[in-house]
Amino acid sequence: MASSAGGVYPFGDARSRGNMSGRTFNAPIVGMAATPSGDGYWLVASDGGIFSYGDGSFRGSTGSIRLNQPVVGMAATPSGGGYWLVAADGGIFD
Repeated sequence: MASSAGGVYPFGDARSRGNMSGRTFNAPIVGMAATPSGDGYWLVASDGGIFSYGDGSFRGSTGSIRLNQPVVGMAATPSGGGYWLVAADGGIFD
């Protein structure tokens, strides 16, 4: 689980690989997706900024694109080679 301030709170046998706590970023964290291996994850901010941890490789972001609506969530691809971002208006970014 991740907070809007970028804190990561693992439960059960999940392990923290890092977080954004104490760092300055442009928009709140709105989503998180684990890599298929479970050894990493991505955090996404409402402006589409991506923060990668563990074996979650950075594959790009919408942080520099003017969005019609903010990003509200994300999902990892089944292969773990990337992720999808979804905006409040239903827009999908891959």
